[in-house]
Amino acid sequence: MSVLSGGVFDLGWPLVTLAALAGVLLDRLFGEVPRWHPLVGFGHVATAIERCMNRAPAALAWSRIVGLLAWALAVLPFVLLAGWLVVMMRDVSPWRVAALDAIALYFAIGARSLHDHIAPIALALRDADLPRARALASRIVSRDLTQAADEPIARAAVESALENGSDAVFAPLFWLVVAGAPGVVLYRLANTLDAMWGYRNARFTGFGWAAARIDDVLNWIPARVTAISYALLGHTADALRCWRTQAPQWSSPNAGPVMAAGAGSLRVQLGGAARYEGVEEARPSLGTGQPATATDIARALTLVSRTLWLWLGVLGLSAALTWGLS
Repeated sequence: MSVLSGGVFDLGWPLVTLAALAGVLLDRLFGEVPRWHPLVGFGHVATAIERCMNRAPAALAWSRIVGLLAWALAVLPFVLLAGWLVVMMRDVSPWRVAALDAIALYFAIGARSLHDHIAPIALALRDADLPRARALASRIVSRDLTQAADEPIARAAVESALENGSDAVFAPLFWLVVAGAPGVVLYRLANTLDAMWGYRNARFTGFGWAAARIDDVLNWIPARVTAISYALLGHTADALRCWRTQAPQWSSPNAGPVMAAGAGSLRVQLGGAARYEGVEEARPSLGTGQPATATDIARALTLVSRTLWLWLGVLGLSAALTWGLS
């Protein structure tokens, strides 16, 4: 019996659709859990594992092996626990499995959190409150915005909205459909470890290699489905052209397609120079049209929201067709 059970291949479209709708509704109603969030506890566990296993300098190959073992130690016990719960609940009722899937999605998805963190940046820019806009934007991106003007702040916010729309909204929903609660747990914990360990610096170049590559694999399909969705819901021809010509120049195999298609769909210019830890980095240009403004931040959030409803609509249609044919 598969550990990654509970998705559409196990429950069928109607129950998976209900689980997805319930998880999204819980996120919309309650947002991110303010205290005792499971990912906070997982972060403490991951930090302890990293401090224990990533100590003495070692050869690159050995560091990668140690990092892979650390990743497995941090992630797999929770995935196996979710799989065991699914098996136990399935024996009682598939509705309980659907409820578990919905709860897992609620803790993993970040649609409301994305809006709550990014929308205020647009308001601060519209009010010409640059210090507040810089402070708010610095909470969601790693680049240096301490002296940034309006356009770099707006560009950072739009990029974050588009990229996190894939990472924090659509990828968890994708893995819910494919593998239920265990798939959601696998994806969210792997994505968290990529954010914690996936740096290209002296400490994590070897140790964090597995975390970064596994996250790339788990995001590969969701990122491209997200890019297609962005393209369909905006200026499609521009989005597809930007994806085809600009995404290959981007360092990330998944962020490139998502942001290029999103920027083309919105007809806004993204990418370009950004400062990280005092060093100016020349990133490839993305999109087309005019430089980003506060209005484009709201447009990017609207695109993410419309894409979410598109995915839920497709799930609902699939459930209705399945129900009608049964």
